[in-house]
Amino acid sequence: MSKKVVVIGAGAAGLLCSAKAAERGFDVTLVEKMQRPGRKLMITGKGRCNVTNAAFELEDLISNVPTNPRFLYSAFSSFMPYDTMALFEELGVPLKIERGNRVFPVSDKAVDIVDALVHYAKSNGVKLVNGRAAAFERIENRITAVILEDKTRINCDSVVLCTGGRSYPLTGSTGDGYALARSVGHTVTKIKPSLVPLVSDDAFIPDLQGLSLKNIELSLFENGKKIYADFGEMLFTHFGLSGPVVLSASSHIRNMQDANYYVSLDLKPALDEKTLDNRLLRDFSEQINKDFINSLSKLLPKKIIPVIVLRSGIKPDEKVNQITREQRLGLVRLIKGFTVNISGFRPVEEAIVTSGGVEVKEIDPKTMRSRLVENLSFAGEIIDVDAYTGGFNLQIAFSTASLAAENL
Repeated sequence: MSKKVVVIGAGAAGLLCSAKAAERGFDVTLVEKMQRPGRKLMITGKGRCNVTNAAFELEDLISNVPTNPRFLYSAFSSFMPYDTMALFEELGVPLKIERGNRVFPVSDKAVDIVDALVHYAKSNGVKLVNGRAAAFERIENRITAVILEDKTRINCDSVVLCTGGRSYPLTGSTGDGYALARSVGHTVTKIKPSLVPLVSDDAFIPDLQGLSLKNIELSLFENGKKIYADFGEMLFTHFGLSGPVVLSASSHIRNMQDANYYVSLDLKPALDEKTLDNRLLRDFSEQINKDFINSLSKLLPKKIIPVIVLRSGIKPDEKVNQITREQRLGLVRLIKGFTVNISGFRPVEEAIVTSGGVEVKEIDPKTMRSRLVENLSFAGEIIDVDAYTGGFNLQIAFSTASLAAENL
């Protein structure tokens, strides 16, 4: 008789792990508390599902994981992005590669990825059970059954926890897995949001709400030291900052309570200070009798000009032919280093992923099996690993799920 495996959580990791385990001949039950599997997958990549990143070198993958990257060497090595891509192509979902090596379904529909994974699982005999796993039944150091909230008892020889983190709780990621892991002795590290918008209390923020900036360079500073830089797009919101470069920067903030963080925005990264100064001189010479506040429209977005003018210390009605070299160079430095103080994260519920989770020292990185409980494994976001945007977090889910299934 084939061994019984219970996989808890039908997200990216749970669907793939259960399908691969069933493919190996196990009798697999996949427990999911939401009515439909893959709810969080449905909203990834703004509903398009950035399914992986075409980073085909192991070191490229590792360099995009700021939290416990070394833990993932075996998982990534055993199931690389090209394996993910080949799998979905085989499952009938054609893929395409976009800017930053982001991989999407050609259809731009996340539902195609979810449907493919559900079909993959069901076609291999996985039994989907709708219910919330509430507790484990144990004999000594083995889990013998999973108890659902309605008291249903599911006997098992192995369990894989794939319950995700605490981001996007409406999709089912409410942290249930952390309680289950703790109940059998596992440590769960501090949970915080990652890949999340950032809050700023700077007075000018409301004036910039809705301003989208492209091709800017963002540098993140902790206690005056630069700890991260990125190039791309961002957005000013009513609370602070959002957009791709901001979300990536957020994953580097480890100590929001005790450290001082700010970002510096280079609004014209293609121009060095001398070239930008020459550009200003040229613009000023063409508008020699204009007020300063009316002289920047060719250089900067309309919405940010009043804020730049205020922060420059130059009077708005100063004629450009009266602006001194010292004032102009100060303006250059401001445009190349527009600082925004960071006061906090948006709530974890708004984060793309959760940072923190089951302590990696308590999981064997070569198998994803618990070092504390004989027949328990982990996969996906419940583990204390997280990566930057661009498909890397889903690749972590698929790689750890595949490795867990191989080593049941």
